[in-house]
Amino acid sequence: MSEKKRLFLVDAYALIFRGYYAFIKNPQINSKGEDTSAIMGFMNSLLDVIKRERPDHLAVCFDKGGSVDRVEMFEDYKANRDETPEAIRTAIPHIYNILKAMHIPIMVKEGFEADDVIGTLSRQAEAQGYTTYMVTPDKDFAQLVTENIFMYRPKSFGGGYETWGVEEVKKKFEVETPLQVIDFLGMMGDSSDNIPGLPGVGEKTAKKFIKQFGSMENLLASTDQLKGKMKEKIEANKELGMLSKTLATIMLDVPVEFNEADFEMSEPDIEAVKNIFQELEFRRLTDNFLKAFTAEAMANGGTERNKVAGAGISQNTSIGKAPAEPKGSAGSGQFSLFGGTPSEDNNQSETVSEFTRKTAATSSHFYQSVASGMATKLFIQNLMKQTSVCFDTETTGLDPITAELVGIAFSWEVGKGFYIPFPEDQEEAQTLIEELRPFFESESIEKVGQNLKYDIKVLHKYNIQVKGKLFDTMLAHYLINPDMRHNMDVLAETYLNYTPMPIEALIGKKGKNQLSMRTVPLEKQTEYAVEDADITLQLKEHFEKELGEANTQKLFDEIEIPLLRVLAAMELEGINLDEKFLNSLSEKLDNDIKTLEANIFKEAGEEFNIASPKQLGDILFDKLKLVEKPKKTKTGQYATGEEILSVLAKDHDIIQHILDYRGLAKLKSTYVDALPTQVEPTTGRVHTDYMQTVAATGRLSSNNPNLQNIPIRTERGRQVRKAFVPRDENYVLLAADYSQIELRIIAALSQEDNMINAFKKGEDIHASTASKVFGVPLEEVSREQRSNAKTVNFGIIYGVSAFGLSNQTDLSRSEAKDLIDTYYATYPKLRNYISDQIEIARENGYVQTVLGRRRYLKDINSRNAVVRGAAERNAVNAPIQGSAADIIKVAMINIHKKLQEGQFKSKMLLQVHDELVFDVYKSELEAIKKMVKSEMESAYELAVPLVVDLGVGQDWLEAH
Repeated sequence: MSEKKRLFLVDAYALIFRGYYAFIKNPQINSKGEDTSAIMGFMNSLLDVIKRERPDHLAVCFDKGGSVDRVEMFEDYKANRDETPEAIRTAIPHIYNILKAMHIPIMVKEGFEADDVIGTLSRQAEAQGYTTYMVTPDKDFAQLVTENIFMYRPKSFGGGYETWGVEEVKKKFEVETPLQVIDFLGMMGDSSDNIPGLPGVGEKTAKKFIKQFGSMENLLASTDQLKGKMKEKIEANKELGMLSKTLATIMLDVPVEFNEADFEMSEPDIEAVKNIFQELEFRRLTDNFLKAFTAEAMANGGTERNKVAGAGISQNTSIGKAPAEPKGSAGSGQFSLFGGTPSEDNNQSETVSEFTRKTAATSSHFYQSVASGMATKLFIQNLMKQTSVCFDTETTGLDPITAELVGIAFSWEVGKGFYIPFPEDQEEAQTLIEELRPFFESESIEKVGQNLKYDIKVLHKYNIQVKGKLFDTMLAHYLINPDMRHNMDVLAETYLNYTPMPIEALIGKKGKNQLSMRTVPLEKQTEYAVEDADITLQLKEHFEKELGEANTQKLFDEIEIPLLRVLAAMELEGINLDEKFLNSLSEKLDNDIKTLEANIFKEAGEEFNIASPKQLGDILFDKLKLVEKPKKTKTGQYATGEEILSVLAKDHDIIQHILDYRGLAKLKSTYVDALPTQVEPTTGRVHTDYMQTVAATGRLSSNNPNLQNIPIRTERGRQVRKAFVPRDENYVLLAADYSQIELRIIAALSQEDNMINAFKKGEDIHASTASKVFGVPLEEVSREQRSNAKTVNFGIIYGVSAFGLSNQTDLSRSEAKDLIDTYYATYPKLRNYISDQIEIARENGYVQTVLGRRRYLKDINSRNAVVRGAAERNAVNAPIQGSAADIIKVAMINIHKKLQEGQFKSKMLLQVHDELVFDVYKSELEAIKKMVKSEMESAYELAVPLVVDLGVGQDWLEAH
């Protein structure tokens, strides 16, 4: 018996929206500032289906103009939907072009929805003997399922697919036939489509009615069997019920035609697809696309089908897997998805196996390893004649404090470079590095690198200082395009159209079996290391021009590059940790957590897993019924995130106890128990890693461990700071903290006289604000009034709304609105500043800090109000946050210089938000306090004075 042919119909917008929201917390932004999340998400899904199922026939179906018939029946149909996000609107033309290049038919009919197009085509295909798979997560399609038509539903991302046949639909919806899904949807309605349904009928009741009456018509004809208010509601809304059923019915008579020849999969225009992907800067997706048509992908393609054959997907004849290729081969042995094997001439397979992007294999280059002895001496003579050299260290590991040199690559001419391998013996390695000392410590030779802070720290272990002018390509790109990723592979592919050799090709993937660089043959070390130096040199030439065009050269030369050296010194210094104290704190937290747990169980009336969102939601909202209409997640369980619970905390003790429980559990696992494991054995200290290129505002971020997120609003959270202690009994910790720097900056930037005068008089700004807003003398301001004023003062920077303010205070929504209105009336120039900043952003596409750091706002003119609102808030707060970041960076650079010039034993250890922490030699304390306060307060001159508070103690908590 011959196999049925298989047709796959893809619900385009369902997968496009799904792809877009999968990246919503980390949008895919390319170097042009385009949000490509929707395109990438959709294409990944489409290629996944092609690779898994190898369909005979395929089409992608789109909506166009909405459903004219349904809107005529019911004016509010889908009227509640938000405007389509701009990133999706701009994605559609690209997706159309990609599908055309892939020779995949696009099915669309003006005035009809994709659901109706798919429904019509599936029935036509069934009549022609096809098995059809509707690729969509939308449950409404279940009504179309027959013995020959299936739903092919993507599960959670990375979770594969599930196939719904007749039996699956019957079980899922508790119906006798898939057609009853229409009645089910009509009864309960659909909030996403704004289908009203029958009042008071939800999912459970709809399933009960289906079992009892079988259809909407039978239910409406049998209301005499109902009781009470339900009977009244349904009898009063019979017309609404039938309308809802009609709206939920997918049409099967759209004027489209299934012509099997048009839907047959044909060979894509690979070059055209690759060119589109290159324009969009899709690197991995290009790889994914090409792999979709390799022998290996084809051989694996049948396996997924076999797993679900019992659900109606027929098994295909297996295809033999081609023998594995040696790494780096030209791709011989691959063959096209659409038939035809390559000839013996391997070049014929290049359309499948080769990228248009350049690699070391396709680019002319001369990379040479330098032998020891005379060759090294001659190389160094040549090296010392250069004015600018890119170098890159190769090491045994990622931790610069413990990593040993395996080799150093050098390049000062495009396409050329040298590699000096280092012996494993540390005395011999030190002897070799001494020969290179004149280069590294030369003030006249510029040093170029990617993430130079790492190299500086590695060389510090060998007592080598990197002197002279520096150019860090990672930092340069951060200033040019702060929202993009800055790792070298991405930069090379984006700006040079070049794919560097992956480290995994040399040492394998991460994990216990990963090799050391020392085990890699010298020839491969040389190619890999010198390529990095060569590519970084080329990036430097590219970015030099762009820094000037963006007017950020001064910021690069005077802030980010000098700060690189400061951070390297701080990270190498590390900070002392009192591990015994943390152990005792861990025990106390255990007791606190157990007490909270007991209280929660008592209030709940039973024991359950507090850490399980599902169990917690069932307790709070099913059993205790704390909310009349609780929110649910996409998976159908109750939402129990902090943003939900924090609103309820002031009204329910159990909620506050749960929030406290979560806070303590996180504090214990993330800090109290984790910090001792992050002490470096060779130094006995904790060495955080400060990253300059993460936060688009310019703020530093801290990692391994993250010392900037230690919670300080709770007593137990503050206790963690007590674990950070001085070097020894001869030292104390000094904490220097900018007082309300962001408020001072907003007062200065907005030129708000009332605020400026309050700061100049040294008044408590929150009390001063409360006095003006509430109309009471300064000395009569209550604690609650000051607290509310403080919330508004800080909230205004982030665009706080009346709703947000009422959640953060005891004020009602109307009281919060009145307070905000009064606030703006009190500080009129502040409101003008906010509107001016938004206009500047709309006109220029960016805003900037007092030192010219730019924050680009690609969504500032978006037609989507939610997206545009977020960009507008960034337009206001980015210059404030960024200016604060710039000012403390200036202070750090100046303080570091003074510490070096004065040859102080005292060291700068930490930067946390607006605070600096120092390990101070006791006899130097007064001098250091005076110098630090002076340098921080004079780092930048504003219309209001900068004020720094100092604290000294035997631990960070006491000092702070």
